[in-house]
Amino acid sequence: MPEIKIIDLHFKNLDHAIASYLLPSTDGPILIETGPHATFPKLKEGVEALGYQMTDIKHVFLTHIHLDHAGAAWALAETGAKIYLHPFGAKNMEDPSRLMESATRIYGDQMDTLWGQMKPIPADQLIQVEDGQSFEIGELKIKSLHTPGHAKHHIAWQVEEIIFTGDVAGVKIDNGPVVPPCPPPDINLEDWKTSLNILRQAKPTALYLTHYNKITAIDSHLSSLKLILDDWAVWIKKQMQAGLTNEEMVPMFMEYTADQLREAGLDESTIQLYEAANPSWMSVAGLVRYWTKKES
Repeated sequence: MPEIKIIDLHFKNLDHAIASYLLPSTDGPILIETGPHATFPKLKEGVEALGYQMTDIKHVFLTHIHLDHAGAAWALAETGAKIYLHPFGAKNMEDPSRLMESATRIYGDQMDTLWGQMKPIPADQLIQVEDGQSFEIGELKIKSLHTPGHAKHHIAWQVEEIIFTGDVAGVKIDNGPVVPPCPPPDINLEDWKTSLNILRQAKPTALYLTHYNKITAIDSHLSSLKLILDDWAVWIKKQMQAGLTNEEMVPMFMEYTADQLREAGLDESTIQLYEAANPSWMSVAGLVRYWTKKES
């Protein structure tokens, strides 16, 4: 079992919203997820607290290229790291202009505080990884599991008997329930459920979520995620059939999901933490897009 070091990136000054994972190896530290560039100082602080320098990190594994997972990858590339990612994500990391333009349209003047910068990564530092491909780094073997559904460019990384799941195994903070992050544009329920089966079939002893937990009760966790994914999708479809717009749905969905968290026993501060890690408006947009594409 590899030694796993969790680095809390304190996204939006909150505990347990976004994690990076550091794995010591005989070939130097390996980083899984970078978080956004806005939290890069916290990443650096966490790496140095573990006895390393950022320049020691030569291998960075991304689950996907969303800014909360990969936004600081370029800064690691600038200090010499190779960046391992899905082939579908490589173009936007080599030239992130379209990615950042799209995010800027959504977040406007919040871009710097939420996400920070994103600079191009040279193509020769982007390692495009096929499904099932393995890498031996020091004594560790890291295997790619292509797991679309949340994003078409999503990879879960298996290291021996554990899997770093990015977003495909959902968001679960502290003792709260698991919920599905459903941002546009790639949500696909059928692919997502297939990916959950891929995780099961790998027979891990633990899952490590980027937002933000270690899971050992794997079957119940994945079953609960499937149920809540269906629940949210059905709720959105019903509102669409009733003629509601995205803007009308968002406050209703925020209350609907907050009530689910209250029923699970969470206090209001933890509910807000869930909202920071997994904004309700994004799941409305993503699931509306899913149903629109499916029914067109």
